[in-house]
Amino acid sequence: MSRLVLILSAFAASFAGAAAHAADFTLQQALSYPFPSELTAAPKGSAVAWVQDIEGARNVWIAESPGAAPRQLTHFTGDEGVEISHVELSADSRYLVFVRGGDHDANWPEALEPEPSSMPVQPTMQVWSVALKTGELQLVGDGDAPAIAPDSSRVAFIHLPERAVWSAALGGGGGKAALLLFDRGKASDLRWSPDGKALAFVSGRGDHSFIGVYRNGETPIEYLAPSTSSDFMPRWSPDSTRIAYVRVPGQGGVPKPILKQVPDPWALWVGEVATGKAARAWQSPNTLRGSYPQTQGEANLHWLPGDRLLFLADMDNWPHLYAVPSKGGEAKLLTPGKFMVEYVSASADGSRVVYSANVGATVGDQDRRHLYLISTDGSPERVLTAGDEIEWTPALSGDGKTLGFIQAGVQLPPLVVAGGVDKSDWHTLNRDSIPAMFPAQGFVTPRSVSFEAADGTELHGQLYATDDGARKPAIVFVHGGPPRQMLLGWHYMNYYANAYAVDQYLAAHGFVVLALNYRLGIGYGHDFNHPAHWGPTGAAEYQDVFAAAKFLMRDARVDAKRIGIWGGSYGGYLTAMALARNSNIFKAGVDLNGVHDWSYDLSDWFNGGKPRYEEGDRKQAMKVAWQSSPVAAVKGWRSPVLLIQGDDDRNVYFNEMIDMVNRLQDQGVPYEELVIPNEIHGFLRRASWRKADEATVEFFQRQLKPQGK
Repeated sequence: MSRLVLILSAFAASFAGAAAHAADFTLQQALSYPFPSELTAAPKGSAVAWVQDIEGARNVWIAESPGAAPRQLTHFTGDEGVEISHVELSADSRYLVFVRGGDHDANWPEALEPEPSSMPVQPTMQVWSVALKTGELQLVGDGDAPAIAPDSSRVAFIHLPERAVWSAALGGGGGKAALLLFDRGKASDLRWSPDGKALAFVSGRGDHSFIGVYRNGETPIEYLAPSTSSDFMPRWSPDSTRIAYVRVPGQGGVPKPILKQVPDPWALWVGEVATGKAARAWQSPNTLRGSYPQTQGEANLHWLPGDRLLFLADMDNWPHLYAVPSKGGEAKLLTPGKFMVEYVSASADGSRVVYSANVGATVGDQDRRHLYLISTDGSPERVLTAGDEIEWTPALSGDGKTLGFIQAGVQLPPLVVAGGVDKSDWHTLNRDSIPAMFPAQGFVTPRSVSFEAADGTELHGQLYATDDGARKPAIVFVHGGPPRQMLLGWHYMNYYANAYAVDQYLAAHGFVVLALNYRLGIGYGHDFNHPAHWGPTGAAEYQDVFAAAKFLMRDARVDAKRIGIWGGSYGGYLTAMALARNSNIFKAGVDLNGVHDWSYDLSDWFNGGKPRYEEGDRKQAMKVAWQSSPVAAVKGWRSPVLLIQGDDDRNVYFNEMIDMVNRLQDQGVPYEELVIPNEIHGFLRRASWRKADEATVEFFQRQLKPQGK
């Protein structure tokens, strides 16, 4: 048993008196967990930094070395719903920069909007810096996605709202932030060359994009092999002479079929910065499995020693790492096996790569994550973590010697761990953030289960149940995404950490809970993740929800007449589908921000949102999308439902909830609604989650556990 496991076991035991019996804890206690995120390691040295969310107050913390006491660098207070992201340490260990006010993907211009706040002041997305020696906090400017220069003298960032590239001196020297370069596109993914003499960026032009290279105010911007394609993910070679990047076709051509899956081709290109010329290093096979990967980090492009490129692809049905010569050649599989590579972190020279994967020697590891190290010189792969815990977000220092990661278990919420990549001197850094009232010992140990859908598809899930001889109501939990996977413990996404706490509370208070990993989810191969006739093209995954209910009905602990369902986003869609199609089985449901009418979204999702005379199969697809929606079966809806949504939802139109409420009213279906003003799709305030969670639990207790049962 490792020293870290012993530490965690002893730590869990210290909570034994706080909640010795499962039903002793409250929902508030279950939701009191802290949540670390945005873990990063220093380019040089052994420091690690992260963001800690405690009761909605988000702040940046740092440990100068794994054995050092962590320091809180910022002191924001209150549950304002203002996120912190893009944490980065300077190479000279003097500064840390971060973004406050947004955690949006900088590659999606439409997503770069200020997040809601509980304060009556308009929130903004801002880049901040902290002087690590003095703790001085300085506003750099309104913007996102900062990139610190290798010499630590300045930081470039995306200025908002115009999405131009600005820069500022770190430490306040040299004046205020100002425009660094003019480009007609919308900038993203800023990358300094290792020698600090040039800055690469993506210049988004809507239906195509370029890789631009800025040197100074007197030298024209160089665009690498500009074309009608969309180029992105620029990565500098170690000698600063070349840039590798991803190329996909630009928007246009014959409309792609909506009802049939087709390959999504992509390629790796390498450009010479001095000449602007580029050549293709690798082309994906023209197959469904060869399509552009959707796993965390997508292509995960890095340079490796020996003038090679590292990338991720699903070519053998599993998201795996490959290496290919930068001048072209055969791609070599580096991580063979029936498992998914997810989070990937590499040293500056690419000689060491750490990744998380759902594989290991412990029963149920397909529903966990563990860390693995590969040395790209051909040394054997090394197992870094194993056992009943779950590890994610590896952060490898630039020299490849220090590793930070986040670890959780069934009972203990996520904790930051750091130490040597050789597994030496690992330390848990934020154990003091767990409140005394947290009910660690009250949580039920979930069990990995599998069963089949009607068409023979093998399904997976985690079953939460206590054995006390009573027949209990049961609840199916369906995740959103849908490229997600629920785990045998705490989840690495805050959205599903919240769901895990709620499922644990329900299981400890008289319910049997099944967290379903339905087709479309990750962790079980490309084909499972990309099934035919999914969602708007046939709702094939609803078979899995129905099969989950049948599975519960076969459990002697379950009262088959008291089965409910809940979920958010795509899980809200499947909840509404269950209530509309099978109110005879699902007697109550909680639908958080769910999609109710797929035909509403087809114009946005396909053909770039631009109506065209040449529509392909759009007319037939609209019909199938309608038939695959809850609204098409709403006349069969009889069971009560609680609908929850924030009215600033930018993923699912709030009108979908309004529309469903009107339909349910028209046919007398009992419904309740909880609308949270100014909240987005994934609630940002702990108070919003608490309100939604309390309403969910109370609704199920009232609907499925009548007095005396």
